[in-house]
Amino acid sequence: MDERTRLRLDVAYDGSNFSGWAAQPTRRTVAGVLVENLDLVLGAGTATGLTVAGRTDAGVHATGQVCHVDLPTAVWREHEGRLLRRLARLLPTDVRVRAMAEVPADFDARFSATFRRYEYQVTDARWGAEPLRRHEILAWPKPLDLAALNAAAAGLVGEHDFAAYCRRKENATTLREVTRLDWRRDPDGILVATVQADAFCQAMVRSLVGAMLVAGDGRRPVEWPGSLLAGRERSSEVTVAPAHGLTLVAVGYPEDPAEYARRAEATRRLRVPVEG
Repeated sequence: MDERTRLRLDVAYDGSNFSGWAAQPTRRTVAGVLVENLDLVLGAGTATGLTVAGRTDAGVHATGQVCHVDLPTAVWREHEGRLLRRLARLLPTDVRVRAMAEVPADFDARFSATFRRYEYQVTDARWGAEPLRRHEILAWPKPLDLAALNAAAAGLVGEHDFAAYCRRKENATTLREVTRLDWRRDPDGILVATVQADAFCQAMVRSLVGAMLVAGDGRRPVEWPGSLLAGRERSSEVTVAPAHGLTLVAVGYPEDPAEYARRAEATRRLRVPVEG
């Protein structure tokens, strides 16, 4: 068997015209575009095992996405000095490979990750979102109170069963640990929610944002988003916030590469919700 080299790719994209990350036969996806262009440069099927840190949904953006691929070492040695620049010329302008680096074979972009961090941007300006930023900022029709948003966020931090906020998948747990959830208002008036967790289930971040926004505009008490955690099924009361306001901004990994395999093994273990 040929010796192979694993590469970490740091990727950014505007999700507006993608049907999410995961490859789909009849739809334009980020993974599909990456594989297509790697095949153009290296030859069909040369790059294998494309694995991503987080499969973003249709319309969601990324500035800090991470994935890995495996190449025959001889091919990597031939192309390593120019592969990044060749991809820059070939890829469409709404997706960029910002960096690539050789990593140990036990690095796993998905399972070695220690956290994912997202930001969600909202404007409550009376005129809506600025035209040049309309694809990344949600225009909210009511004034939002920053203190109320942060009070609502506080009730969601920690390890909980987020079944009320997730689209449940068979044999998958909805137990997650949210290590950071807070809001700020930037000098331009844009409200930004920062959400960080060990991992997220499908639609979880946008569901959390949707619940916090109705607390932030006064239609629900600030305790309401946290109170939904008592439920064990997805709540029909939660409206999922639109995809275009959400951006994956960072993925964390152990500082010591020797920890990649241990972290991946720990992540693969099924988390079982605590009774009671």
